[in-house]
Amino acid sequence: MTEWAEPHTGHVGRVFAGLAAAMRRDSALFRIGIGVVAVHIVDDNFVQPEPGMSLGDHLASGLIPVAVLVLGAGLFLRARAGLRAVVALLFGFFALVTASEAFYYTREVGASGDDYTGFLAIPAGLLLLGIGAVILWKTRIRHDSLRRRYVRRLLLALGALVISVFVLFPVAESYVATHAARAVVPPAVLGAPYEQVEFTTSDGLRLRGWYVPSKNGAAVIAFPGKSGPQKQTRMLVRHGYGVLLFDRRGEGESDGDPNALGWAGVRDLNAAVEFLRRRSDVDPNRIGGIGLSVGGELLLQAAAESDAFKAVVTEGAGIRSIREALMTSGSQKWFAAPVWAGTTAATAVFSNTLPPPNLRSLVSRIAPRPVFFIFATKGQGGEQLTADFYEAAREPKELWEIPDAGHTGGITARPAEYERRVIGFFDDALLAGK
Repeated sequence: MTEWAEPHTGHVGRVFAGLAAAMRRDSALFRIGIGVVAVHIVDDNFVQPEPGMSLGDHLASGLIPVAVLVLGAGLFLRARAGLRAVVALLFGFFALVTASEAFYYTREVGASGDDYTGFLAIPAGLLLLGIGAVILWKTRIRHDSLRRRYVRRLLLALGALVISVFVLFPVAESYVATHAARAVVPPAVLGAPYEQVEFTTSDGLRLRGWYVPSKNGAAVIAFPGKSGPQKQTRMLVRHGYGVLLFDRRGEGESDGDPNALGWAGVRDLNAAVEFLRRRSDVDPNRIGGIGLSVGGELLLQAAAESDAFKAVVTEGAGIRSIREALMTSGSQKWFAAPVWAGTTAATAVFSNTLPPPNLRSLVSRIAPRPVFFIFATKGQGGEQLTADFYEAAREPKELWEIPDAGHTGGITARPAEYERRVIGFFDDALLAGK
């Protein structure tokens, strides 16, 4: 009996010793991986922030992810194998997401600043993914029946799909939306000579743009950016309107952090309209705006919060946070709301900004100034909510649904009608009484 027990006990001891050594090795490698990611986050937020930004502007986006990394390290050290693998895979995915900014800007304009620590996050992410995969492989259950194994794998696959859709995708989308924007200035094809201009927002960011002087005393802000609204700019210029295009915060040559969802972007529009009100060629009571997609959403908010805009055209406005996602109906709501809940929470952290108000609650404040709502049947991002925004708005208002247009594609699908309707709207609103 003794002769059998001692070898068996020794074998079991060696097995546990081997497992303990493997856990220590995995834990050490895991700490190295998340340490590299933490260094990049600190570098991005506190050591080399974007022009115009200070350390205090990045408290949430810097401290919260680092705190989550620290908590993840503690969980990895104490959890069972399956949970350890999941933690490693999730952090590995996040590490690669944080590297996307470096990859994008290096491709567009060359590496600089925090891009170098961003590139270090790539091998760190691959290391963490590898740790998770190895743990799953080593701890897989092989003694169950074939049927139970396939049922378990199916459930794991469904769980992975749910996590990917409602956690990984929103986090990745939010990180990219708040860290990457158009890096280069596009060619200016505006249909008339223009001036290089710049102005400063209320929070101290310097924005740069182009301005075509007005010939009729009225001016329109074409928004967002210097690229998307150039067709609308040429159309307005042909009819004598002054037009201002500019790089919004974090984009092109402008200061600040980007935010593709437009949160905090109303400050950019307020600065732009104040620039126009100081122009000698512009009557301050004849300033309007035309916004595409997120630009349309921001113009609605800016016009609701200030009477500086005397007329607004919004095309393709839709969802920008969970607030609008809850307005969708049917099966779309059950899918959109959870996804947008994750996107909203992640964007709030990465942008250091609370989500803006629901557009439906804002649009009624614009009256008696007129609003022209345009949307495409084949649009995207909850664009069908434009009809709800129209219903909530007060007169004077107009609505045009374009069945054969894509997102913000009205001017391409129906150029003549688009010009007639939009120019007619601005003529009535901005030139009446001249």
